[in-house]
Amino acid sequence: MHKKQTTHRRPLNRLLRPALLAAATALALPALAQQAITVVNFGGASGVAQKKAYFDAYEKATGGQVTQVEYNGEQSRIKAMVETKKVTWDVVEAEGPDINRGCDEGLFERLDWSQLNKADFMPEAIHECGVGTFVWSTVLAYHGDKLATPPSGWADFWDVEKFPGKRGLRKGARYNLEFALMADGVAVKDVYKVLRTKEGADRAFNKLTELKPHIQWWEAGALPPQFLVAGDVVMTSAFSGRIDAAQREGQNLQITWNGSLYDLDYWTMPKGGPNIESAMKFIQLASSPEPQAEYARNISYGPTNYKAMELLDEKVLAQLPSSPANSKNATLFNSEFWADQGEALEKRFSAWAAQ
Repeated sequence: MHKKQTTHRRPLNRLLRPALLAAATALALPALAQQAITVVNFGGASGVAQKKAYFDAYEKATGGQVTQVEYNGEQSRIKAMVETKKVTWDVVEAEGPDINRGCDEGLFERLDWSQLNKADFMPEAIHECGVGTFVWSTVLAYHGDKLATPPSGWADFWDVEKFPGKRGLRKGARYNLEFALMADGVAVKDVYKVLRTKEGADRAFNKLTELKPHIQWWEAGALPPQFLVAGDVVMTSAFSGRIDAAQREGQNLQITWNGSLYDLDYWTMPKGGPNIESAMKFIQLASSPEPQAEYARNISYGPTNYKAMELLDEKVLAQLPSSPANSKNATLFNSEFWADQGEALEKRFSAWAAQ
């Protein structure tokens, strides 16, 4: 995922107990007069993991309470607060396309990177209006009990003779056009170069047409693991965190990481927030190695801080999108491309799907 990182030192948690690292994190944060803050996220299993890794650590370090608010990424709510100068949120988790758009529209504070060491972070995590907090991925998933031979990538996903049965795909152009081009032999690094052209888009849709009779569509992220467990499909695209959750429940679902698409969520601060200093301290803590490592232990989303990766054992690393093994043939979801061409491609997909 990041080409500069080719080796890893022995994980430090074999040498230092996490409690000591947590204590060091707490000591690094000056007292903030018990400043309460409001942190907004997407809830669910990620919200639970954030509480364990970040909120509890902030409260212990500062004495200030964290109030968690859940939302569905509605940028309009942030826009209304900023425009009326009635901002009540201090820190907001934003997806990649939203932080880009919100930053351009002046909805977020510029991040003070002097309080963080850019060299500690994967390049994609560095943004003028925020810092990447975790890496998530869309992957090829299958049931380990139902396939004798694991699929090696998207070419196998399209091979209905070698792997007969239904395939699960998200109902939309996004992700599917990239996967179709990979299945048609386009190298991961060249996918968006090809997809930007009319010929490339035609090629992707033609490849999807080949598979169309074998597709079972999904729209909710919870469905792919359900399809696999029920035997409705032999393999499916899926969000890696959903497969991890099913594995933790005892299901033998497996991931083929080759050709996966990864993206980041970011910590941001709405413009004109009431507690900018405290919000920045929260982001500083939540971006430090041990809290990020603790988050990854509770849900299989990858740290953005290189040093957090060094604190994780091999079992945890094996499930993370940002580990060297899983990311070596992955590509960053190109939100800029989809902002430029997404509307037209989604309309084309809807017409194609209805045929």
